Amino acid sequence: MTYNKKTIEDIALAGKKVIARCDFNVPMDGDVITDDKRIVGALPTIKYLLAEGAAVILCSHFGRPHNVLDAKLELDKKEKAKVEALPEAEQAAATAAFLDKAKNDDKKFSLAPVAKRLSELLGIEVKMAKDVIGADAKAKAAALQPGEVLMLENVRFHKKETKNDPEFAKEMASMAEIFVNDAFGTAHRAHASTAGLADYLPAVCGYLIQKEISIMGGALADPKRPFVAILGGAKVSDKIGVINNLIDKVDTLIVGGGMAYTFFKAQGYEIGTSICEHDKLDLALELMEKAKAKGVKFMLPVDNKLGRAYAPDTESCFADSDKMPEGYMGLDIGPKTQAMFAEVLRNAGTVVWNGPMGVSEWEAFAAGTETVAKAVAESDAISIIGGGDSAAAVEKLGFADKMTHVSTGGGASLEFLEGKTLPGIACLLDK
Repeated sequence: MTYNKKTIEDIALAGKKVIARCDFNVPMDGDVITDDKRIVGALPTIKYLLAEGAAVILCSHFGRPHNVLDAKLELDKKEKAKVEALPEAEQAAATAAFLDKAKNDDKKFSLAPVAKRLSELLGIEVKMAKDVIGADAKAKAAALQPGEVLMLENVRFHKKETKNDPEFAKEMASMAEIFVNDAFGTAHRAHASTAGLADYLPAVCGYLIQKEISIMGGALADPKRPFVAILGGAKVSDKIGVINNLIDKVDTLIVGGGMAYTFFKAQGYEIGTSICEHDKLDLALELMEKAKAKGVKFMLPVDNKLGRAYAPDTESCFADSDKMPEGYMGLDIGPKTQAMFAEVLRNAGTVVWNGPMGVSEWEAFAAGTETVAKAVAESDAISIIGGGDSAAAVEKLGFADKMTHVSTGGGASLEFLEGKTLPGIACLLDK
């Protein structure tokens, strides 16, 4: 799927109220932000909007508050019984009132700390609304002047957000004249604030989404060759769509991580206690045959680092892929495989990588992922890291600035690589 969408530079912004969807789902320790990369990543778009004379209304999700709120409702049997005793027509309002109370009792899902940090980064006050579409948000949005910024409260305090409820989206849209989506990490979700707003406002993308679709889309549509894809992670089932889509595009497909053991088992190898999707063995063989028929080099590990148990300090050993002993599980690629994969990557023209080569969060089983990251970083290839664990690994290892592009979206990157339509991008205006 390729996109050619209008950006913030293609639309008149002066004097306009702009509602911008960002991804401010940052890690927290209490009320302290432990990593503000996502906030910093949104700055170019926000600064451009302000420089062009727009009044900027920001919205984002933060965590999964409804998991907590629903649990509260479930646990409070007395309150639940009261709600259920009401006439059916009154139950929805009573439930909403209880959830609002629960929300106000638990501030840990508020975007207020993000507004505070953003104020520091921008050097101007970011006003904070008490709600999303309530009286406070609407009053503050109405009073907002060009050059000012307002943060709406966490959109996921409303169940209607994830259901892409038209009325909820319409209420949000009523506060603005233009919609800007700059949250690639949620672009694969058809939610009210990621896609629904585009039904009521002219919609364009910010710089983050523009970068994602131009670099990732360009690499998939017209790659510099040889084109090498590296896929890791635990399950084949998570990557079926990606493998199918990439087999039609790449010259070499490298498979590592836990998913490799399903391919080994499909070929009749003993895999000890390694993770395996036994219902995907036929599919694994089909994918290998498809690659062969397309002339794609399909590379699996030739050796592995094994552990006696799934634990960071477990007894370990090395074994070739066709000689794995009983009672051990594969937890990383071995040294011969590391050298083999690194050699292929050194000569690549384009590399797309999604998924670690082993349990890379454990030092004893991180060497495979580290070797692959280093080989990609040192190559002359156009290198794209597809979000999630791979992005975390290259950040942690200090290789992020050596990569052409580290995607800001895990699930969105995966669906982009699968060739799926991303609702949060498809809804934007075409150039």
